[in-house]
Amino acid sequence: MNSGFLDKLIERIGRVRPEEVQNYLHRLSDEKGFFETIFNAIHEGVIVTDPAGQINYLNREACALFGLEREECMGKPLNERLRGLQWHKLLESGKTVSREMEVFYPQHRFLSFYVVPLHLESPQTKRGSRSVEEMVGYAVILRDTTENRRSTEETIQSERFSALTQLAAGVAHEIGNPLNSLHIHLQLMERKLRKVQSPTREELKKSLEIAREEIDRLDSTVRQFLGAIRPSHLQPSLENINSLLQESVAFLKPEIDDRSILVETQFRADLPLLLVDRNQLKQAFYNIIRNAFQAMKTGGILRVRTDLDEAFLCIIFADTGGGISPENVGKVFEPYFTTKASGSGLGLLIVRRIIREHGGEIDLINDPGNGLTLTLRLPLYQHKIRLLQDSPASPPPPDAIPRQDGLPPPQDPT
Repeated sequence: MNSGFLDKLIERIGRVRPEEVQNYLHRLSDEKGFFETIFNAIHEGVIVTDPAGQINYLNREACALFGLEREECMGKPLNERLRGLQWHKLLESGKTVSREMEVFYPQHRFLSFYVVPLHLESPQTKRGSRSVEEMVGYAVILRDTTENRRSTEETIQSERFSALTQLAAGVAHEIGNPLNSLHIHLQLMERKLRKVQSPTREELKKSLEIAREEIDRLDSTVRQFLGAIRPSHLQPSLENINSLLQESVAFLKPEIDDRSILVETQFRADLPLLLVDRNQLKQAFYNIIRNAFQAMKTGGILRVRTDLDEAFLCIIFADTGGGISPENVGKVFEPYFTTKASGSGLGLLIVRRIIREHGGEIDLINDPGNGLTLTLRLPLYQHKIRLLQDSPASPPPPDAIPRQDGLPPPQDPT
């Protein structure tokens, strides 16, 4: 039904029988429900306002994007429901306007949207006269672009790490060789210094010790940098993740006691063994636990938990530190970014490299002022493929199917 039909119906309303009016109203109601079903099925948010910016309609996706209740929004100014939208500035041109916005509630998202003026043609007053367009409101069409942004950021990070890897090779060559030469010459100087009998011997000895310490520090920085970004050769073995976590906590016990930190563990007992590099995974655990200690200063709680879902073994570290300021959340995995006075800024970068090399994922939930939760997800199964034989009529023998637990296939007792 179009507006022309409704205009004609209104003109003839006095000559239409009541049962026909009822039939038309039923048809209108059905069409309204039909169009509402369509608008609620699409994945873009749709908001319709009158010329003054009062909300006349919004679909289900728009409500979900902004955490709104539809009934509470009808007839209310869009400016009140979406604070920060700067509605009147968007309408200054009188044309279609396209923008992007960042939404923090109910979830942190990035949205692209455009605002379209809505016009309806007024009915012709006489035959041959030109119809006039009447401004009836605006339509706001919204699309969630969060995943696209994340994909773009991951691509940029991948390119950045590729460049860093090439830089690392140059660093290893240009700095590593001179450092070895300096070590050798310091050893020669120390040997000659033992034969010197003069009041300046102790002073020269202290200078050599300082030089050695600075060289060692530079060497350590280079090794950490290379370890953070250079792919490493994994040496996997079947390991119990709960045991690796217990060993990591026990290794750091002196630091735990010194800082009066309480470590609470909740390990799931039915975890399967995983094929991992135990030393590298423990290095990742050390870095995470030390980061948590430093964030909590003295007298905090670190909760370490393991769990399972359909595809991953999950390791959750939750501390009661101050969390990370919102403007720094996106920088925590960048090389040399740190909020600590003495930090290298490579700890979490190394963690991410190790987890990614194991085919895993990292999730970070930040609660500024209350703490940080870091979740490591290690795949339960190796993401590999296996070609089937040409004749699939008969199933392969049991010993041809690799077991996920890494154990040898059962032997036929006969």
